[in-house]
Amino acid sequence: MEMSHSQRQAYSEIDEFLDLITEEERNQIPLKLREFFKNEKDKDYHKGINSDIPMKDQNLKSETLALIALLNLQYWCKDEDEKERLKKIYADNEKKYQDEMREKYNPDNIFKNKNNESDKNNNDEKNQQLIEYKESIFKKIFAKFLKFFHIK
Repeated sequence: MEMSHSQRQAYSEIDEFLDLITEEERNQIPLKLREFFKNEKDKDYHKGINSDIPMKDQNLKSETLALIALLNLQYWCKDEDEKERLKKIYADNEKKYQDEMREKYNPDNIFKNKNNESDKNNNDEKNQQLIEYKESIFKKIFAKFLKFFHIK
């Protein structure tokens, strides 16, 4: 399966991030995983993560932030209570996201919105009155003149 360009860029950002953390923190992540990020990253993409700027202000990809959260949960978080708290936060965030998607793409709502639009169009058509255009007297005389001389 081919990885997307966005995934490869996220791996580049993770690789840059791992270069910024301490050797002790980096060594807590398995070597195979670190090598995976290094080998699968987009070699031409360099985000330029600055350690003096907070992570939330770095404009990192959402995939990168998710991977950092996963690394934190799996390898850096040692306190079980903290792990449970993080898992609850992640589960709540996922539930909110799923609810938003369900609301946005719910087939019942899509058809309901379509029916509302068609009802609105029908009401607009009912509110429009037919305008009867009468032919001017000059056009009538000209048409009779053409008919008299058999000109079409």
